[in-house]
Amino acid sequence: MKKFFFVAGLILFLFNLSFAQQLKSPNGKLTLTFALLADGTPSYQLSYQNKEVIKSSKLGLELKKDKKSLLNDFTIADTKTSTFDENWKPVWGEVKSIRNHYNELAVTLSQKETNRQLLVRFRLFDEGLGFRYEFPTQKNFTYFVIKEERTQFAMAGDHTAFWIAGDYDTQEYDYTTSKLSEIRGFATKARTENLSQTAFSPTGVQTSLMMKSNDGLYINLHEAALINYPCMHLNLDDKNMIFESWLTPDAKGDKGYIQVPFNTPWRTIMVSDDARDILASKMTYNLNEPNKIKDTSWIKPIKYIGVWWEMITGKSSWAYTDDYPSVQLGITDYSKAKPNGKHGATTANVKKYIDFAAQNGFGGVLVEGWNVGWEDWYGNSKDYVFDFVTPYPDFNMAEIRDYAKSKGIKMIMHHETSSSVRNYERHLDTAYKYMRANNYDAVKSGYVGDILPRGENHYSQWIINHYQYAVEKAADYHIMVNAHEAVRPTGIARTYPNLIGNESARGTEYQAFGGSKPNHVTILPFTRLLGGPMDYTPGIFEMDISKLNPNNNSHVNSTLANQLALYLTMYSPLQMAADLPENYNRFPDAFQFIKDVAVDWDESKYVEAEPGQYITVARKAKGTGKWFLGSVNGESPRTATFKLDFLVPNKSYIATIYADAKDAHYKTNPQAYVITKVAVTNQSKLAQFAAPGGGFAISFVEADKSQLKGLPRL
Repeated sequence: MKKFFFVAGLILFLFNLSFAQQLKSPNGKLTLTFALLADGTPSYQLSYQNKEVIKSSKLGLELKKDKKSLLNDFTIADTKTSTFDENWKPVWGEVKSIRNHYNELAVTLSQKETNRQLLVRFRLFDEGLGFRYEFPTQKNFTYFVIKEERTQFAMAGDHTAFWIAGDYDTQEYDYTTSKLSEIRGFATKARTENLSQTAFSPTGVQTSLMMKSNDGLYINLHEAALINYPCMHLNLDDKNMIFESWLTPDAKGDKGYIQVPFNTPWRTIMVSDDARDILASKMTYNLNEPNKIKDTSWIKPIKYIGVWWEMITGKSSWAYTDDYPSVQLGITDYSKAKPNGKHGATTANVKKYIDFAAQNGFGGVLVEGWNVGWEDWYGNSKDYVFDFVTPYPDFNMAEIRDYAKSKGIKMIMHHETSSSVRNYERHLDTAYKYMRANNYDAVKSGYVGDILPRGENHYSQWIINHYQYAVEKAADYHIMVNAHEAVRPTGIARTYPNLIGNESARGTEYQAFGGSKPNHVTILPFTRLLGGPMDYTPGIFEMDISKLNPNNNSHVNSTLANQLALYLTMYSPLQMAADLPENYNRFPDAFQFIKDVAVDWDESKYVEAEPGQYITVARKAKGTGKWFLGSVNGESPRTATFKLDFLVPNKSYIATIYADAKDAHYKTNPQAYVITKVAVTNQSKLAQFAAPGGGFAISFVEADKSQLKGLPRL
């Protein structure tokens, strides 16, 4: 009898698989297989050049208070295939034109008994797969609550992974490099202290997750177009090497409130045998909707400085006074308070930054700590924490506005919310109007600390909707947004290009909070930056933080040349020169690169890359013939060797190379650098040393024979 049931089950299993649907990528290297398992469970499998990338993996959603859920008992009602190929131009970006080319399979499923319909849409690009769940309009299925999404990613091996711990409230962790089977053992160590953090599993990790297989495949798991849905994490069954989606819950523990019709975000799998393909991919953007802002003339990439690093290091303070351990907006009388003498956002200090920006060709100045409320701004679960329009007594808004305008400098607003989201939304229109009245067209927002309303998480559906609301509302006022501590981006900047930056990862500030791993910046472009640019705030020249603040013994784990290279490897249309002006004045020759480097690009060529070890990229500045190159290195010294074949043929260039000195080291000799000039063409080959935690940066300028005279040639 057992043998009969086994054979019958096998026949039924094979019967279902006989109706499997296959889809090839445009270049034929990737193959998707969709099938229903014997019990009507949807499944998929992905291979790359006949190598299994994702083994048979289940699809579906578990619903709250629903006995049937959307897990099994499905039949295939319809399948459709199509091909799409277009080129579109981003408002800003790494390239001036993006190709969106994929083959599509849309499978409509009908569930027995309930007659509910679910459509699974697959889009297969040359560099990966995107798929999502779609719920078409139907009479018997209108509202539901998600208990958990049950999307699986069954890995084909115990890959090397570059991961950060799963957390509902922060992405600001250093990356851990380990085998998948080792995640559980490293989980506790991987979670370092943060002002808001909520773990959920010892094998939980965040996306974007980068991996490398033993046979040389680079694999990345992420999501695209995160709209009106909780952020997806991954939880690993480390016995079977199967990741399953794990959505961020709300205050009640629910994962998502859905009204049909509805589409989930895309689940993405990138794969290649060349790591450079992952970095160059625009698949995440292509899975988002086209630009919805008709007039984008006001969206402008910008290089800026700011009153920020002096507070981060503890040299200065955000707060105006130490007299008040507790403040109440509209009641506390700051005119009676004694200034603490450390406040950074004073009119006089800000004017110095404006002067420095104007003298050195920067476009903007950010000022934090300008507004009342910083004396008790976090850790108190305080609702009415900021009003976003009332400056401290020593910050003259009108005077600074007019002074900046006279110098041709744009001021960048700062809205720290202290995660009091309801308070921010109540004040949002007023805050944006105040910005426009005072000539601000960009805002850096922040969400430090636990979320209010209490019990919500930084990445739950309600808060995801808030971040989106703030961006869309800003577009109404022609304001660009750079959101810190918000959810990591998922390509939404294609649809709303006024989202010109996010932090949403461990940025430079942590170098002043004890330091980050020296190879951190060789991983971020493979993970965090796949969904959108990062306001990483590079450009630190003084690595010994105690020289700014004797009470802070942190060390920036980077060489000075590495800091220059970050302007290329950490792409952003919003780039900060984060150090103090006086430190740039100490190294004017190196500072020249920051002054010269562009922030918007026509072309980008990833020259060499290996996650956790090194990244080298060359970029052509938008509308010019100027090329720039940046290379960041991990913990081991190396000599990078490559051709300059990205340069235009039959042209000569002067290459100015800013590189680590032979004795440079991120810890012991970070400020050792050399600058050399050589003559090059696209036939030249470069061999360049990079120190531990180091790198190099190069500017290329077209030149004639007279300008090249006397220069060594490569």
